[in-house]
Amino acid sequence: MNGRPSAILARALQLSRDVLAAAGRGDSETATSIDAERLELLKSLHHSAATLDAHDRQLLADIILLNDQSIGHLEHHRRSKGRQLDLASLGRRAVAAYSMVRR
Repeated sequence: MNGRPSAILARALQLSRDVLAAAGRGDSETATSIDAERLELLKSLHHSAATLDAHDRQLLADIILLNDQSIGHLEHHRRSKGRQLDLASLGRRAVAAYSMVRR
């Protein structure tokens, strides 16, 4: 994407909000897809990073904050799924153990 850093960062910020929304829903596939698009935008700024003004740096700080929140949401969902799998495994073992006991 060609353009000024502010325009690119504004688009990356919107994508960061979309990643956060997907992460909040636990939709890691969509979050990953949107994140890939955002990464390409941010890579296009690599050579102009030294010329970012205060507004652009604030946009970048907002992107970083949203990224951290997205990671937190995805980690929460991953741990929740892990607990659900542990509980299902425990239930299977209980069923197997009690199936051996008859009246």
